[in-house]
Amino acid sequence: MTSQAVVGWVFRDEFFRHRTRPGHPDHPARLDVIVQALGREGMLERMRSLRFQEASFQDLVLVHEPAYVELVRMACEGGFGYIGDPDTHIGPESYRVAALATGGVLAACDAVMAGEVRRAFCAVRPPGHHAGADAAGGFCLFNHVAVAAEHLRTRRGLDRVAVVDLDVHHGNGTQALFEDQPGVLFVSVHEHPMTLKFPGTGWPGEAGRGRGAGFTRNVCVPHGADGSVYRRVLEREVLPLVERYRPQFLLVSMGFDAQWTEPLAHVNLRPEDFGWITRALVEAADALCDGRLVSVLEGGYELRTLGHCAVEHVRGLLGPSGVPDRLTPIGP
Repeated sequence: MTSQAVVGWVFRDEFFRHRTRPGHPDHPARLDVIVQALGREGMLERMRSLRFQEASFQDLVLVHEPAYVELVRMACEGGFGYIGDPDTHIGPESYRVAALATGGVLAACDAVMAGEVRRAFCAVRPPGHHAGADAAGGFCLFNHVAVAAEHLRTRRGLDRVAVVDLDVHHGNGTQALFEDQPGVLFVSVHEHPMTLKFPGTGWPGEAGRGRGAGFTRNVCVPHGADGSVYRRVLEREVLPLVERYRPQFLLVSMGFDAQWTEPLAHVNLRPEDFGWITRALVEAADALCDGRLVSVLEGGYELRTLGHCAVEHVRGLLGPSGVPDRLTPIGP
C-alpha cells in the first residue's frame, strides 16, 4: 500500500482521563468500544498511528478567546464539576485531555498536508463542535475542527477549507466561529431543531453573514429520517455545495448519534449508512482536493451500536485495498 492510500489514526489512552459523572453520555467507554471494534475487524493494523502532542495556548487561541482558554484551565485544575452548562462535565485533567484531542487533529491535518497519509480518523474526546469562541457547551470544551480549519488557513496557506458536520446535533460552535468567513464553508446535516431542541440553532435560514454570507448551509432532516433521506440530501444538496466551493481540504465532524438506537435523537441511520456516506465524502475529496480529508469524532453515545458505526466509517475511509468505492447515483 502506498503512502497515498494510508489512513492516519489519532488515538491515545489519555483520552480516557476526561472523567464525567456516572450515567453521563460522554463516557470513556465510548472510545473503548470503538477501539475494540476496529481491532476485531483488523482495521487498526491497516491505519498508521500518528504522533501528536497537546495543542498549545497559541493553537487554541486561533479560534478561542485567550481569557476563555485560561478559564477552562483554571476551572479544571480548580476542581469545578462543569463549565458552560451543567451537562458539560469537567475534571482535573479535562483541560489537558481536550487540548491533547485538538493537538491530535492538528497533527492529522499536518500529516495529510505533508503527504504522509491520504486521510485520517481522529478518535478523540471530549467532542468539540458545540464549543464557541468563549463558551463551552454540549460536552465540548475546545472546538477541534474549528482550530484545525483556522490552522490550515492561517498557517498552511489554504484559501478554502470545507467542514461537513454529520453529527445529529447542529454544530453551533463551528458555525458561529466561521459564519462571517468565506474561507470556510460550513455544511451541517442534522435533525431539524423543531424536533431536536439542543442546541436550538441550525435553522435553514442561517446562511452566514457579511463576507461569509452564503458559506453556511444547514440541511435539516426530519424526525425519523433514514438512509434514503440522507442519500438524497447528500447527493442533491451537500455534495453539490462542496463541489461548487472546490475546497483544498475537507474536514468532517463525524457524529455517530444519527443512528437508530441513539437515545439523544430521533434519526434512524444504520451502521452501513455510515459506510456509504463516508465513501461519498472520500470520493469528493479525491476529486476536489487531492484526497485531503480528516474525520473527527463528535457524538455517538449508544454503546451497543457505536462500534459497528465506527467500523463502517473507517471501512469507508480505507476502501478496498485503500481505493475508495464509487457511489451509484440514485437519479433525479
